[in-house]
Amino acid sequence: MNRLFAIVFTLVATSVSALADQAVPEPATSDRSKQAILQDLAKRLAETGGRSILMSEADRRVALANTHLIAPVRTLAPSPNAYALTQDLRPEIANIEYDFEGETFTVGSFLERHELMGFLIVEGDTIQLEHYASDHGPEVRWNTFSVAKSVTSMLIGAAIKDGYIDNVNETIETYLPRMRGSEYGAITIRQALQMSSGIRWSEGYDDPDSDVVKAALKEGIALTDYLATLPQLHEAGTKFNYNTAETNLLGEVLRSAIGNNASEYLDGKIWQAFGMEHEGNWALGAPFGGETGGCCMNMTLRDYARVGLFAKHDGVLPSGTRVLPEGWMAESTTPSQAYAGYGYQWWLYDDGAYAASGLFGQAIFIKPKANLVIAVHSNGPPSSSTSIYGRHLYNVLQALGRHYTPRGE
Repeated sequence: MNRLFAIVFTLVATSVSALADQAVPEPATSDRSKQAILQDLAKRLAETGGRSILMSEADRRVALANTHLIAPVRTLAPSPNAYALTQDLRPEIANIEYDFEGETFTVGSFLERHELMGFLIVEGDTIQLEHYASDHGPEVRWNTFSVAKSVTSMLIGAAIKDGYIDNVNETIETYLPRMRGSEYGAITIRQALQMSSGIRWSEGYDDPDSDVVKAALKEGIALTDYLATLPQLHEAGTKFNYNTAETNLLGEVLRSAIGNNASEYLDGKIWQAFGMEHEGNWALGAPFGGETGGCCMNMTLRDYARVGLFAKHDGVLPSGTRVLPEGWMAESTTPSQAYAGYGYQWWLYDDGAYAASGLFGQAIFIKPKANLVIAVHSNGPPSSSTSIYGRHLYNVLQALGRHYTPRGE
């Protein structure tokens, strides 16, 4: 089992013991009830101090939908003015074909995969396909994992628009003085956004000695103290290295700049303002602690899509009010010098498409040229990009992007 998942649900004993009294929805996804699964997870967390969870795929189907019951979170209330999505379902979408390793598959066959929990296609503001697994549904809040990184990036943009941060060329130590004298203190916000600090970091989820296992959910002083010890291996801005802690560090910069927690800022800038339909939440590094900028917002599939629509609209609200600096998303989705496939916490694809991507196959795929947003909830293997399921997901997203792109463009 991927060790990052163990880190994600770090708890103290008081949080765990409270779980037994929580009401958990039925029915079960296996022979055990959801409540029994969560209570068992809570027991294992309590026994190991939150350091180790070995979880089956069936257990994960429950845990990822109930993060708020097994981890400390800050809640995001539904907006009273939900962003309106019309519905015009197109059954023929199931017949769209895509290729995988020399074979032809259809969108319909992909929808039948057991790893897929939810799949939503929105063209413009119209839902054209909405699919859920039998034990999932439109009101289930699912863990985003690293999809949260892309949201943190947009919040950095909002903080620049509001004047809390001057620009992305400022150094980390400008907002985190305790980082002065360290290699991380001298890198720029832009270099952290592009994961090109050049500072040593190992994102080996299955290695107990890797940096990600030791520090992926540290926040506050614990995070900055850890990062301050790491050496510089490459000139900043020249080499891409996927690094969850760099996004967590951006979360520290954000909270320092705005003088508030990140959930409140997300709530005011995007969640309420753009119009999220359902309650959501953001997992904390510790009870009453800070949000981990690189992980673990929990939201419904339609609200995943609304995050994508907010990005596609360049951070402009339905009222016409601009939240992100003009052109921020174009800047965010410009290939970095270090790696052409990555921008400001967004993965970049051909023909102007880009995506937020998370562990176990979470995704928000955006193709502005096609006026298209696709939102995905998954319970796939940990290796989202190299597993068979992850590669199917990538291919079906690309095929749909091509299908919706106007001819001649």
